Amino acid sequence: MASALHTALLCTTLLVAGCALRGPVQPDAAWAGLPPRVELVDTPFFPQRAYQCGPAALATVLAATGVPVEPADLIDDVYLPAREGSLQAEIVAATRQHDRLAYVGAPSLEWLLAQVAAGRPVLVLQKTGFGAWPGWHYAVVIGFDTANRNVLLRSGTKARLDLSFARFMATWHRAERWAMVAVEPGSLPADTDLHRYMRAAAGLEAVGRRAAASDAYRAATGAWPAEPLPRIGIANIAYADGDFVTAERELRTAIEHVPSDPALRNNRAMVLHAMGCNASARREAGTARVLATTGPHAAEVEASLRELERSGGGDGAGCPPKDSWANSLP
Repeated sequence: MASALHTALLCTTLLVAGCALRGPVQPDAAWAGLPPRVELVDTPFFPQRAYQCGPAALATVLAATGVPVEPADLIDDVYLPAREGSLQAEIVAATRQHDRLAYVGAPSLEWLLAQVAAGRPVLVLQKTGFGAWPGWHYAVVIGFDTANRNVLLRSGTKARLDLSFARFMATWHRAERWAMVAVEPGSLPADTDLHRYMRAAAGLEAVGRRAAASDAYRAATGAWPAEPLPRIGIANIAYADGDFVTAERELRTAIEHVPSDPALRNNRAMVLHAMGCNASARREAGTARVLATTGPHAAEVEASLRELERSGGGDGAGCPPKDSWANSLP
């Protein structure tokens, strides 16, 4: 069975007459902590044109975050005429081009409903048909009712489609439970996973949206202050922008939390070198060498240390005081 990631997504009607839907009929959600009923009534609605549920659904979630966009603005980015549909890769890429994190969530109804409860509409992929008529379809979940066990969607030409949990889960499950929220940089979705969030933020950086990526990384440092990954992200962008002071500070903070990481120390050594702090850089690289021993970073650390030793020199003006590196030794 082909993965939904690599399948053209035809936007068909959601109701398939005469077909008994199979799949999980019990949601995998725990309702504790969720309100009994939510409907995001202010979510924009863009009725889709033929086969263009991708642009319509994406415009819905982007506009809900304040992006002034309509489906027609997205057709060239996400609609594949030869396939009469859109792929997830295009949806994700177009989200990033509008300075929004394309956060692909956990494949659980609990996660999905938590986003809606937090005020975020969720773009979902459904497979509504079978066999030669798979019925790939994008829609946006805008509400739920746990007592009546139903979800509400902006879907196709329907502004408020009401589906039972069982029917929704069947169609979503057949599409491998793919779901995405568009997130403003500096904000976090509900029930955020660090590594999913970092992949979303790194995706912004990879397409050149560095200011948005930096805002996302800074939001992550607030949520996970002891984790080095968000600070590495900030440092990478700062270094590329020539802001070596910020890059050094973020790497030093990361080292304070993970003092035995030779890669962090090697990176900080090279930033110190760029700042003209060559004596401090050699000290940091020397510590990295001790920590790396014969590990995967050993060769890289040795190469850095050789370069720093050839450069020679001491610390110039504006270098961090010695205790900023000495106190962070493991």
